[in-house]
Amino acid sequence: MTVTIYNTLTNHKEELKPLEPGKISMYVCGVTVYDMSHIGHARAYVTADVIYRFLEASGFEVTYVRNFTDVDDKIIKRANELGITTNDLTEQNIKEFHKDMDALGVKRPDIEPRVTDHIPEIIATVEALVDRGHAYVVEGDVYFDVPSWAEYGKLSKRNLDDLKAGARVQVDERKRTPMDFALWKASKPGEPMWNSPWGKGRPGWHIECTAMSTKYLGQTFDIHGGGKDLVFPHHENEIAQAEAAYGVPFVNYFFHNGFVNIDKEKMSKSLNNFFTIREICERYDPEALRYFLLTTHYRSPINFEVEFICPHCKAAIDRAAVEDRKCPDCESDMNDEQAGQAIRFPSLEDGQKRLNYLYTTRKRLDEFLGNAATGVGVIVRSDEVEALRPRFDEAMNDDFNAAAAVGVLADAMRLSNEVLDNKEGKPEAMITSTVQVLENLLDYMSSVVGILERDASLALQSLQSRAVQSASVDAAQIDGLVVERNQARAAKDFARADQIRDQLIELGVELMDGPQGTTWKIGG
Repeated sequence: MTVTIYNTLTNHKEELKPLEPGKISMYVCGVTVYDMSHIGHARAYVTADVIYRFLEASGFEVTYVRNFTDVDDKIIKRANELGITTNDLTEQNIKEFHKDMDALGVKRPDIEPRVTDHIPEIIATVEALVDRGHAYVVEGDVYFDVPSWAEYGKLSKRNLDDLKAGARVQVDERKRTPMDFALWKASKPGEPMWNSPWGKGRPGWHIECTAMSTKYLGQTFDIHGGGKDLVFPHHENEIAQAEAAYGVPFVNYFFHNGFVNIDKEKMSKSLNNFFTIREICERYDPEALRYFLLTTHYRSPINFEVEFICPHCKAAIDRAAVEDRKCPDCESDMNDEQAGQAIRFPSLEDGQKRLNYLYTTRKRLDEFLGNAATGVGVIVRSDEVEALRPRFDEAMNDDFNAAAAVGVLADAMRLSNEVLDNKEGKPEAMITSTVQVLENLLDYMSSVVGILERDASLALQSLQSRAVQSASVDAAQIDGLVVERNQARAAKDFARADQIRDQLIELGVELMDGPQGTTWKIGG
């Protein structure tokens, strides 16, 4: 099948034709490591991870580069506030970023360059722009001369005249035009600095990605990606810098993921609707966040719902009540832990329930197959089973439609349960062959979308623990009620047993009675 990608450069879906047959070069803009990463970052890097995984699964040799910006105004400001060096701050935040990405199942790129390790390459790129007449020096600063590059705006589809009209305030009067942007910044006291032909200073933001991407992938490479917020000015400026400096096309395909909205508003610190990956994963299974992010096509915005529920009376409250640490309904006070529990994310609770079903099915398949090594013979419902892989690949080949691909995975799980539920009267070898084929398919699908890769039993234990935590229920209390219910049933006190069952249902607990006794889970 042909892989297609929606190219932001052309605003069309195109066949992916790599520069070198069988190989893909891909660069994705990384984080500025001044703070913990947020769920917008999660979406960007899960998107890139799925693309990376699928291209490799499709037989391409992929070189994937994702940078760290480790010198920047925000980094300098935060380090000064904390009274530590910028290096100490960035080292710590890079470690925390890796923890978050590992928790989300995001594979490490092949290369993770840091800005501070690439100052010579950045300086060389700036020198090329100055030599070619596309940059100018003012008192140790170097600016890109935007009007000198006639193709400026080709990614964002912005007209230079409109940009001039929109630039009402000229922040730096030394610039030739307000749209010009810094390639190199003259040093200020207390800032990191490096020697350059224009004096001591440090890089501007945009130039770093141009220098690092072209060092590792060449002056022209296949794919560049990032969040939609990077289209302008960052990626627009990258294109202008690279093509003005090197005289060749910069990137053949750009992809951009849509925004994460919080209750239908764009996530931002100013709106106080900003959540870090770590905050989310302290409450919910990280795989539930990844699953949720995969349920919408990467180019579309995704809405992240938030609810506020009083941990005492379970009434719906607003954000202000949580911030005030007091419920207006029952007038109970909340400590910091209870205030944290009051914030609920319905999408992630649904995601945990969905993963519970998927892992339960996977465990069922594993247990049926056991350690038996089997070849594949005649299989049950062969037409449906054999259609799964082509359907999955068709979805992924269509601009990496992971949402549709996860839907095919769900169909494979449904079919798996139906095969195991209706195996009577069929030869055991046929059922075993079918389960083997389904297991192999699920291994492949899971490896592409990056879910269901854990041991099923361990995953189910984790999901149960997280569900209990997010539902704010007392596991010991539930265990006690289950024991009391079983005692009542043994004594044939069915009225009391039913009363306890109803009490557990109100707590969101689902009971499962089986030959080995009664187990429970948070329902759904």
